[in-house]
Formats: sequence, structure tokens, C-alpha cells
Amino acid sequence: MKIYQPISCSFYDELEARATTRQPCTLTYRPEPDMPPSTYKNIISDLFIRNKVEYLRLQDGFELRLDALVAVDDKELRNYC
Repeated sequence: MKIYQPISCSFYDELEARATTRQPCTLTYRPEPDMPPSTYKNIISDLFIRNKVEYLRLQDGFELRLDALVAVDDKELRNYC
């Protein structure tokens, strides 16, 4: 498993806002670093830390490491510092 790379605080704020409003969002993420991006649409129900790694949990139970994210809706992680 690769070493966790924390995401920017500003992008984390975007995730928190979506979790608070309970609006469905489209997540674009890389299942593995060398794989093409996948998408998943659902509602963010929780943001949490497990073993010093940040995750999000969707309403259907799907969990994703935050450093696997590429974008949420039209907001790309690479555009945040």
C-alpha cells in the first residue's frame, strides 16, 4: 500500500461542505495510481481517519482514501494548494 499523501485543506473543505448538505456528488478517483480514473455517484456521509489515513464514506458504505480522489463534481484536486 502506498504512503498516504494528505490532500489540501481547501479541498477537504469542499468535501465537508458536500457531506453537510447531503447532496449527491460525483467522485472521480483512481483505484490504483497507474489505473485510469473511475467515477462513483452518491452522498458523502462521513469523513474520518483510520490508521493516520483520511477517508470518506458514502451513504451506501463505499469508502475511499482521500489521496485517491481526482475530482468531486467539477472541482479537481490538482487545482487546490
